[in-house]
Amino acid sequence: MSSSIPRSAGRTVARSAAVSAVVASALAAGLLAGSSSAAAEDAAGVRVHDIQGTTRVSPLVGKQVTGVTGIVTGVRTYGSRGFWIQDPEADANPATSEGLFVFTSSVPTVAVGDAVSLSGTVTEYVPGGLNSGNQSLTQLSKPVVTVLSQGNAVPAPVTISAWSVPDAYAPEGDPAAGGSVNGLTLDPETYALDYYESLEGTNVRIGSSRVVGATDPYAELWVTVKPWENANRRGGTVYGSYESQNTGRLQIQSLTPLAQQPFPKANVGDRLTGTTEGPLDFNQFGGYTLTARTLGTVVDRGLERETTDRQHRNELAVATYNVENLDPSDPQEKFDALAKAVVDNLASPDILALEEIQDNTGAKNDGTVAADQTVKKFTDAIVAAGGPAYAWRSVDPENNKDGGEPGGNIRQVFLFNPERVSFTDRAGGDATTATAVTGRKGDAALTVSPGRIDPANTAWESSRKPLAGEFVFRGRTVFVIANHFGSKGGDESLVSHHQPPNRSSEAKRLLQAQAVNAFVKDIVALEKQADVLVVGDINDFEFSGTTQALTDGGALYPAVKSLPRGERYSYVYQGNSQVLDQILTSPGVHHFEYDSVHINAEFADQDSDHDPQVLRFRP
Repeated sequence: MSSSIPRSAGRTVARSAAVSAVVASALAAGLLAGSSSAAAEDAAGVRVHDIQGTTRVSPLVGKQVTGVTGIVTGVRTYGSRGFWIQDPEADANPATSEGLFVFTSSVPTVAVGDAVSLSGTVTEYVPGGLNSGNQSLTQLSKPVVTVLSQGNAVPAPVTISAWSVPDAYAPEGDPAAGGSVNGLTLDPETYALDYYESLEGTNVRIGSSRVVGATDPYAELWVTVKPWENANRRGGTVYGSYESQNTGRLQIQSLTPLAQQPFPKANVGDRLTGTTEGPLDFNQFGGYTLTARTLGTVVDRGLERETTDRQHRNELAVATYNVENLDPSDPQEKFDALAKAVVDNLASPDILALEEIQDNTGAKNDGTVAADQTVKKFTDAIVAAGGPAYAWRSVDPENNKDGGEPGGNIRQVFLFNPERVSFTDRAGGDATTATAVTGRKGDAALTVSPGRIDPANTAWESSRKPLAGEFVFRGRTVFVIANHFGSKGGDESLVSHHQPPNRSSEAKRLLQAQAVNAFVKDIVALEKQADVLVVGDINDFEFSGTTQALTDGGALYPAVKSLPRGERYSYVYQGNSQVLDQILTSPGVHHFEYDSVHINAEFADQDSDHDPQVLRFRP
């Protein structure tokens, strides 16, 4: 799920390549055009709130403006370089922001507290590009800056709090504009996105707030200003439906270069105490962001990694774990940490389905598809950590046909403890041969084990094919299907100018879910009480259409729904604790215990970005 492009580089290149004006005819689609018409009249003596206007797009977009005055409230010397100004004399309209970003491309020469007069071009910049669906950032480009005085007081910050942010997230987009909210007049007292947009570029502050998204490798974290909003016992805020966007979330960055002041390391549940103050920015990787001129202090609240219960002798423990592009070139420390988690935190499950096992040469695009060295390095590390000597089964993919990192050939792999469970091998499985269901009434079996489900189906194009296997535990056959559905790449973010946002990636996962559902129905049609577990990185929520398709006809039940709502998550994205990894059970699995084992997603130090899932039952 994490970006494959270094964010600082991505921001700088994208901005320098894409700063341009929004033309009126493209507003509905949120598109940018090239620099606006040369015939646009100059606008002299305008104020910042005149530039910002009462919608998301400036009424002066494309125009040359002169005599724009304000006080510098923040300076950014790295990434997207520039500075923010604010007019200390606000108008009476709460929909118009008094702050504005001035894009300089080079390191700015102004300082906080400078009073400046500016001329330049009003532009609308879409972070992430035209096809991202993101809202645009109103800014002044190609500025000519005159410093009028220095050492002025910065305009008092607007406090963003639980009481100031509306509970409703966003207005519904205008159908006549393709679902875009760009042309709608802002209503900051009703909608959270309108509220934040009305403060775009403004000097804002938050008080002590709870961390809901751990510090990431890009020196940013997420807090909530609404401590009660869908809170869970570990400190996060849970994304439980498409209508639960969690309006109190806010991304925090620092304007101080890391070489001068390292960014604090925080886990979910920690507190960012004191005052955090600075301009409110909008960026590709999270939307509205408080770029802190003054950053509060992180107080460690002692979040600990969870440990699941050990299975009883007559219980079968089945787990799934996305190990995030594991290959032999990864440092031994990563293998050791993942192995320790399997042994200590997951209590050495009997069957472990792994996602994102790369081939023996990792991302080196050399045609290698075998992953035996990757798996051996991992299973050896598990033994060294005090765990069982796991055996394993998998099917090598065709080179570069299953998506993921080019050359990496990620795939699912079954590990199993041969002292507790046996694997039923049926030869013939390869990348293109489909396994099927055979047998007689009351006794289903796979034609190929391990085998891939329907690999020729276009639903699996450039995506991982499901891996099915037959296991035997205490004389009872258990079918396990390991999955890694298509990613959410291409979906618009929650801060899209389309409301609701477009979720284009769902189409592929829907087809994938239908294929797996049909396969499970084939098993259950022959053996009504068959024990079938569908496990893996489903890349979708427990309330999604994908999960509904998996469960169609009662073929499966999403076991995560057996947990209290506050514990339903395996991943934290932009401050939302949410479900991506799942284990689903067939009707024959009558009683089980389910655990989402929180050891990664909430922590700044991660061995993977996913939390593993464990299910224990008696076949």
